[in-house]
Amino acid sequence: MSTILDLAQQAVEIAKSQGVSEVEAYSSQVAELEVEVSDGQVENLQKAEETGLSLRILKNGRLGFAYTNDLSRQGLERAVQEAIEITQVVPEDRFYSFPDPIDYEPLDLLDREYSRVPVEEKIELAKEIEAAARAYDSRVRKVRMAQYSERFYEVAIANSHGLAIFYQVTGFSGSTMAVAEADGVSETGWGFDFAHRLKELDPKRIGEEAARRSVEMLGAKRVASQKADIVLDPVVGAEFLGVIAPALTGEAVQKGKSLFYDKVGQEVASKVVNIVDDGRQVQGAAAAPVDDEGVPTGRTQLVAEGKLQGFLHSIYTAGKAGVEPTGNGLRSSYRGRPESSPSNIYLVPGDKGGEQIISEVQKGLYVTSVMGMHTANPISGDFSLGASGLWIENGEIAYPVRGVAIAGNIVSFLKSVVEVGSDLRFTGSYGAPTVRVSGISISG
Repeated sequence: MSTILDLAQQAVEIAKSQGVSEVEAYSSQVAELEVEVSDGQVENLQKAEETGLSLRILKNGRLGFAYTNDLSRQGLERAVQEAIEITQVVPEDRFYSFPDPIDYEPLDLLDREYSRVPVEEKIELAKEIEAAARAYDSRVRKVRMAQYSERFYEVAIANSHGLAIFYQVTGFSGSTMAVAEADGVSETGWGFDFAHRLKELDPKRIGEEAARRSVEMLGAKRVASQKADIVLDPVVGAEFLGVIAPALTGEAVQKGKSLFYDKVGQEVASKVVNIVDDGRQVQGAAAAPVDDEGVPTGRTQLVAEGKLQGFLHSIYTAGKAGVEPTGNGLRSSYRGRPESSPSNIYLVPGDKGGEQIISEVQKGLYVTSVMGMHTANPISGDFSLGASGLWIENGEIAYPVRGVAIAGNIVSFLKSVVEVGSDLRFTGSYGAPTVRVSGISISG
């Protein structure tokens, strides 16, 4: 049995001995390694480990929360007492509850071999990323911080209803920024990859992607202001989804902070748009067999053929909405309480490859990078973004473009999607394929 599951169950028993009938303990242990390389030399190497536990105690409809990294019995007892004391001062809320045990399908997200790989080989992996970027083209003059990261974590959840869950996950990522120079002008490009198993991480592909993106932007021009089709690179499509996703949570809706709050059953996108959240999608970084309350994860259809189907719910927001939880009660760490949040959210792929979609565009912009995505308004849906990419003429890439802006509203933008590609790619926990959008304002 896991040590952290022992801890969680011990904390539950301590609370019950204090007369608490409704209690949940969440414990996690995290170990991380990060390597940064520059000019073939290690610039930064960090290892970190942390174990902690949090408690939620429910008394008379009042929720008390406390956390600790003192995992001695005395530390757990203090945390129990703190949570009990908080229940005496917070308002009553009848929508809080803890789940009963329920069968769930385990996910194999653990690389059992990675710990046998010496740190020296992981440093070499970061060096391979840098070397691949430099070797791609002689115009690549700099590579900024080739990085390798790994994260191992285990989670345990126990409650007074008899729930007892334990699982382990590994995640590996690599990234770098390449700088290409020509005629006194420099351009940057980014490369990234993630996998749950170390052997699936491809350092050459990461480095070459960053180099290709930097080189293809050399000689970038401006274009006149106009309305034209845009084609979003999968990475950019994932960024757009990152703006939309928080507005699809029960929490945002119930706080009046979602542009979708009153649109269930309505068309919010074109018929080719299908958006799904799936905590069991192993391509995404947020894959897990259960959420952070112990509710099994699964596939939740949020938008089906353009129509809004519903929202992502924790137990609390589901109770307020009168629906079933979707397995989206997630925490930032053991220090945080579960909130309704996306897990692995993505745009369901279509049938055409990205190159075919580009070949069907007579005039438009293939957007490979955007700036200012964080400024998009999640309530009104309005956005105005700096963009760069590659201009398309008669179905072919003509020249690179920078210094333009694209503006609009998220809902009208989604309704203007005319094609969704087959090349689904995840950037962390957000996934998108190539996407074509018609009639977008481009400011030159």
